[in-house]
Amino acid sequence: MSMPSVPRIHPKPRPGNLREVAEKVEEATGLRVQVLGGKLVMSPTPRGKHAGVLRRLRRQLDAAMPEGLDMYEMSSIASPEDPDDYATPDLIVLPTEWDEDDGWLADSEDAALAVEVISKSEKSREIRDKADWYAVARVPLLLVIDPRKGTWSLHTNPDNGAYQDVMPGKFGESVRLPEPLGVEVATDGFPVYGTPPPRV
Repeated sequence: MSMPSVPRIHPKPRPGNLREVAEKVEEATGLRVQVLGGKLVMSPTPRGKHAGVLRRLRRQLDAAMPEGLDMYEMSSIASPEDPDDYATPDLIVLPTEWDEDDGWLADSEDAALAVEVISKSEKSREIRDKADWYAVARVPLLLVIDPRKGTWSLHTNPDNGAYQDVMPGKFGESVRLPEPLGVEVATDGFPVYGTPPPRV
């Protein structure tokens, strides 16, 4: 009896070809793959509540989006420090010219805001590493939303590889996004992850 074939991913990861490996892994598995700090980071398909947070956030940002900027999902930004590294935030605000770009990696200097919604399985170290990555890439605003705990944190003023200011809050407390967005985001409707119902 023959065994089902498992897709092999070539070539092997090594510095200088991590983007290529990440693309092949993404193609073969359907997982979202990023290269953060020289490491392949894979994320499962987001849950409904993850998507619900993004939908509620998008509605609020859409009403206040300044001329020349718009929101994009599944768009990646390159690290200015390492040609291999890139991140794919859950939501990113970029100039509308991104609509016409043939590339798949936007310049991090063009990003006005990156949003990361924490998945149920993410570890604290992974979250810290991600925030540090965005700071090194000098993304001016990073909004981290954590439906596990019903909290958010706004990271601002990237300098020397870290965000110098971090404002924490809880769902129910509004978060004020500074210019160029200049909008107050209500978080009271954001869903919180729960315990899944037992399987029958």
